[in-house]
Amino acid sequence: MNGLSRLALLLVIIGALNWLLVGLFQWDLVAALLGGESMRTASMLSRIVYTLVGVSGIYSLRFLFGDNRVSN
Repeated sequence: MNGLSRLALLLVIIGALNWLLVGLFQWDLVAALLGGESMRTASMLSRIVYTLVGVSGIYSLRFLFGDNRVSN
């Protein structure tokens, strides 16, 4: 995996982890760090979707740090 792909994957994972925080705690880490309203109100369905996206981000960490060789 080249450097640009790793950077893109890292940003996707950070975004997913932020959505996990929104889904579980209704707290936006990016807004808290960069300015803005860090508490969000959301419906239960949207919180479930945010949480699933966040869990997917945690799962994706294995692609960032795992063995990325292609086998034939």
